[in-house]
Amino acid sequence: MRYTDVAAWVADLSGLRGPVIVRTAHFVLSAILADAVRDRMIAANAATGIKLPRQARKRPVYLTHRQVADLAAAAGDHEALVLLLAYTGLRWGEAVALRVADLDMLRRRATVSENAVQVGAQIHVGTPKAHKQRSVPLPEFLLPYLARQCERRDRDDLLFGGEDGRHLQRSHNKSGWFDRAVAASGVPRVTAHDLRHTAASLAVSAGANVKAVQRMLGHASAAMTLDIYADLFDDDLEAVATALDAARTRESVGKMWADASNEPC
Repeated sequence: MRYTDVAAWVADLSGLRGPVIVRTAHFVLSAILADAVRDRMIAANAATGIKLPRQARKRPVYLTHRQVADLAAAAGDHEALVLLLAYTGLRWGEAVALRVADLDMLRRRATVSENAVQVGAQIHVGTPKAHKQRSVPLPEFLLPYLARQCERRDRDDLLFGGEDGRHLQRSHNKSGWFDRAVAASGVPRVTAHDLRHTAASLAVSAGANVKAVQRMLGHASAAMTLDIYADLFDDDLEAVATALDAARTRESVGKMWADASNEPC
């Protein structure tokens, strides 16, 4: 198998399937060839360096405060979880992995140290996506909701456990509680992950800068946050232009007065 063979295969597949399927198929092939290289069955991985089709990024959906409130109310027993997702930006797996002991109500902080990833019907618990523990701020209005979640639970119990006390699983069909809440509330079609985007939007509109949003969301860098949410910081760019214009005006006025004061009477 040669590099040109793989490139031709990717090109042919791109004409039949979308970017996600093509990139996934290439990933699987590349992983197989990488194992073959390690086993000394082949000299090089022919899938390395192949140009892949670009995956169009879905435009994030942002809910307003009112829409979040309507969605949370429609979620019934899961109201606190919806509010937590929409105002902290936690990933679903991070939220359902929270335990009572992770909450510090006095400091209004939640410690994110685990991530419960659902694969099919199985839950795999590991570290957060960036493999770093982080502290997430909790808006004060959210504390009573979380306090009710803590009732009749021990410190090591899951905050949002399922009926069996295990991690709450996300439904992948339209009859799940989240999809029912979306339909009942009348908000735009959103997923649980879209609430993470909403949290970023609400934080920026409240005055948070890119570094604060990065820390809240647990992104690896501020550059990554800007790459995903560049549209949210358009007003910041306008503020820069306004500030520069004001600074130039002050400088010009100051120079004009200075020149006037130096003229002979």
